[in-house]
Amino acid sequence: MEAQLDFEEHILELEGKIKELRHLSNAEDLNIAEEITRLQSKVDKLLKQTYKDLTPWQKVMVARHNLRPRFSYITTALFEDFTELAGDRTYGEDNAIIGGIARFRGQSVMLMGHEKGSTTQTRIKHNFGMAHPEGYRKAKRLMELADKFKMPLLTFVDTSGAYPGLGAESRGQSEAIARSIETALNIKVPIISTVVGEGGSGGAIGIAVGNSVLMLEHAVYSVISPEGCASILWRDGDKKQDAAKAMNITAQDLKRLKLIDHIVAEPVGGAHRNPKETVFSIGDTIESELKKLQKLSGQELLNHRRDKFLAMGREL
Repeated sequence: MEAQLDFEEHILELEGKIKELRHLSNAEDLNIAEEITRLQSKVDKLLKQTYKDLTPWQKVMVARHNLRPRFSYITTALFEDFTELAGDRTYGEDNAIIGGIARFRGQSVMLMGHEKGSTTQTRIKHNFGMAHPEGYRKAKRLMELADKFKMPLLTFVDTSGAYPGLGAESRGQSEAIARSIETALNIKVPIISTVVGEGGSGGAIGIAVGNSVLMLEHAVYSVISPEGCASILWRDGDKKQDAAKAMNITAQDLKRLKLIDHIVAEPVGGAHRNPKETVFSIGDTIESELKKLQKLSGQELLNHRRDKFLAMGREL
């Protein structure tokens, strides 16, 4: 079922009327094209105005929308010959992080990303995109394979955070994330990371240490969720909107703070309204960044990545 965004209520009502009119036109052959055109023009105007002035909390809601392009959709739309590589060779397989070898616009790449799922069944299968330690150990293994075979590494971030359960903690969740980050800082191939929805806490940065970090226009990236921040600072989860504003979690905030490199524009009304166009925009940006990075040697790529992350916060 499609998630409803409360700030889109009036827009959704108009879109519902357009669907009804189109149904009547098809069923009874009524000439109502002019009315449909008028309403569609109004919808387009409202969408443009609404999405131009989204608050940080509204962006959180958009970033969590269940129709935004998930990793499985991106893989199908943007890559060819995807061959999944499973397991961490230590404990087991984790379905929250998927990875493997694929072909991107003519060249071989290593690919990995969080998969949240879009339906109840797939969300349960993929644990809502919240990876266990074996997910990050698998990510580490695939990073090392990318380095061994000199393949660029492309990662896609979309998680509320790493899984915080007792089993995950007992199997070394924090150590697994730290090793994944360490590996990303030490390999000598280009790494491009894209935050497509939520980038939550260490669960996100575990696969987001890149030479180039991209974010979709309405994605968010933060050390903790607004709800969690509000509960800690104000002891009141209802303060989540204040927390979202104070935390500087939007793509625009992070670009200003020099924590990400590029913002990928979304279609008017958000990526959930046109996932295909969104994914092709991501692909074009990745291709452009990859051409620049492939001009650097392996050591230069490693140094660039380390210097980039060491410099964060120095000018704040």
